[in-house]
Amino acid sequence: MITLRTRTGDKTVEPEIGLSILELALKNKVEWGFSCTRGTCARCRCFVKEGMELLEAPTEAELNRLEPEEIEIGYRLGCQAVIRTTGTASVTHKPYF
Repeated sequence: MITLRTRTGDKTVEPEIGLSILELALKNKVEWGFSCTRGTCARCRCFVKEGMELLEAPTEAELNRLEPEEIEIGYRLGCQAVIRTTGTASVTHKPYF
Protein backbone atom coordinates (compact mmCIF):
# COMPACT_ATOMS: atom_id res chain seq x y z
CA MET A 1 0.00 0.00 0.00
CA ILE A 2 1.12 3.53 -0.74
CA THR A 3 -0.11 6.41 1.37
CA LEU A 4 -0.28 9.63 -0.63
CA ARG A 5 -0.30 12.72 1.58
CA THR A 6 -1.38 16.17 0.43
CA ARG A 7 -2.49 19.44 2.01
CA THR A 8 -6.08 18.24 1.66
CA GLY A 9 -5.57 14.86 3.34
CA ASP A 10 -4.19 11.36 3.02
CA LYS A 11 -5.29 8.47 0.82
CA THR A 12 -3.92 4.93 0.87
CA VAL A 13 -3.95 3.20 -2.50
CA GLU A 14 -2.68 0.01 -4.13
CA PRO A 15 0.67 0.48 -5.87
CA GLU A 16 0.71 -0.24 -9.60
CA ILE A 17 4.01 -1.27 -11.16
CA GLY A 18 4.95 0.99 -14.06
CA LEU A 19 2.95 4.02 -12.94
CA SER A 20 4.59 7.16 -11.62
CA ILE A 21 3.58 8.59 -8.25
CA LEU A 22 1.80 11.38 -10.14
CA GLU A 23 -0.09 8.92 -12.37
CA LEU A 24 -1.07 6.86 -9.33
CA ALA A 25 -2.33 9.97 -7.53
CA LEU A 26 -4.37 11.15 -10.51
CA LYS A 27 -5.81 7.68 -11.14
CA ASN A 28 -6.99 7.57 -7.52
CA LYS A 29 -8.38 11.12 -7.56
CA VAL A 30 -5.74 12.51 -5.20
CA GLU A 31 -5.15 16.23 -5.68
CA TRP A 32 -1.48 16.39 -6.78
CA GLY A 33 -0.22 19.57 -8.38
CA PHE A 34 1.70 19.40 -11.65
CA SER A 35 2.18 21.35 -14.85
CA CYS A 36 4.44 19.55 -17.27
CA THR A 37 4.89 15.77 -16.58
CA ARG A 38 8.41 16.05 -18.08
CA GLY A 39 10.31 16.72 -14.87
CA THR A 40 11.02 20.40 -15.46
CA CYS A 41 8.42 22.34 -13.46
CA ALA A 42 8.86 20.48 -10.11
CA ARG A 43 5.25 21.22 -9.10
CA CYS A 44 4.85 17.48 -8.44
CA ARG A 45 7.89 17.35 -6.13
CA CYS A 46 7.35 14.94 -3.27
CA PHE A 47 9.07 13.53 -0.20
CA VAL A 48 9.32 9.75 0.06
CA LYS A 49 9.30 9.13 3.81
CA GLU A 50 9.10 5.36 3.45
CA GLY A 51 9.42 2.98 0.51
CA MET A 52 12.13 4.55 -1.67
CA GLU A 53 13.20 1.00 -2.55
CA LEU A 54 9.86 0.51 -4.34
CA LEU A 55 10.77 3.16 -6.92
CA GLU A 56 12.99 3.15 -9.98
CA ALA A 57 16.24 5.12 -9.65
CA PRO A 58 16.04 8.89 -10.18
CA THR A 59 15.77 9.86 -13.84
CA GLU A 60 18.03 12.26 -15.68
CA ALA A 61 15.24 14.85 -15.46
CA GLU A 62 15.25 14.52 -11.65
CA LEU A 63 19.03 14.70 -11.48
CA ASN A 64 18.89 17.90 -13.54
CA ARG A 65 16.02 19.53 -11.59
CA LEU A 66 16.60 18.50 -7.97
CA GLU A 67 19.67 19.22 -5.88
CA PRO A 68 21.75 16.12 -5.00
CA GLU A 69 21.02 16.77 -1.32
CA GLU A 70 17.28 16.71 -2.00
CA ILE A 71 17.48 13.33 -3.72
CA GLU A 72 19.71 11.98 -0.96
CA ILE A 73 17.18 12.76 1.78
CA GLY A 74 14.18 11.44 -0.16
CA TYR A 75 12.81 14.06 -2.52
CA ARG A 76 11.62 12.96 -5.97
CA LEU A 77 9.51 14.34 -8.80
CA GLY A 78 6.13 12.62 -8.79
CA CYS A 79 5.99 12.51 -12.58
CA GLN A 80 9.35 10.75 -12.78
CA ALA A 81 9.26 8.44 -9.72
CA VAL A 82 8.03 5.17 -11.23
CA ILE A 83 6.89 2.25 -9.08
CA ARG A 84 9.03 -0.81 -9.81
CA THR A 85 7.72 -3.20 -7.14
CA THR A 86 4.92 -3.44 -4.60
CA GLY A 87 5.23 -2.84 -0.89
CA THR A 88 4.53 -0.16 1.69
CA ALA A 89 5.35 3.49 1.06
CA SER A 90 4.49 6.94 2.34
CA VAL A 91 4.82 9.85 -0.10
CA THR A 92 3.99 13.50 0.67
CA HIS A 93 3.39 16.12 -2.02
CA LYS A 94 5.95 18.86 -1.25
CA PRO A 95 6.13 21.48 -4.00
CA TYR A 96 8.57 24.36 -3.52
CA PHE A 97 5.72 26.87 -3.27
